[in-house]
Amino acid sequence: MLSLILLVIIPVHAQKIPDQSMLMAHAPATFRAKFRTTKGDFVIEATRAWSPLAADRLYQLLETGFYNGNALFRVQKGYVVQFGICDLKDVNYFWDKRPVYDEPVIGSNLKGTISYARDGMSSRTTQLFINLKDNFKLDTVNYNGLQGFPPVAKIISGFDVVESLFAEYGFEPANHQDSVMIHGNGYLKKQFPQLDYIIEAAVMGE
Repeated sequence: MLSLILLVIIPVHAQKIPDQSMLMAHAPATFRAKFRTTKGDFVIEATRAWSPLAADRLYQLLETGFYNGNALFRVQKGYVVQFGICDLKDVNYFWDKRPVYDEPVIGSNLKGTISYARDGMSSRTTQLFINLKDNFKLDTVNYNGLQGFPPVAKIISGFDVVESLFAEYGFEPANHQDSVMIHGNGYLKKQFPQLDYIIEAAVMGE
């Protein structure tokens, strides 16, 4: 158990506010990334044509290690898994102040696809959700003046790992996002000790 805890903590301390030049990085047409979690590994494949700005941001975040140590804080069986809050307040606010512009929904929120969470115009920053089923309503739902959630990637292996994530807390940890943004994983580990975590997430082949 101790070795597992250390694996979760070490990548988090490697995070830092990225150089501004990283904001200019463009993603390849397609790229893959491996996510190591406390329940095992899953691999995603991003397709830039689905949502170019979102793919660029995902690539930037992966290249800077943003998702290392992230809690999988919203796990609603048969619906979605959500993550994307760093353990370091200053890193969270760096990206939060630099959202990407909105794009139309080209793909569909099918089982295994990944989209950015957003709560208003130009609000996509770091948080992603994985569709645990075909969520067609998320293609067209009108939410705070925007229509739908554009997919950016899909899981190509390890979907069973995602389905095995601890889900007993359901949506409740998502109600505490403001506290997590400021206080990091320490807050979550105190309030929701059984949550699973991303140990490391990185672009493959680099």
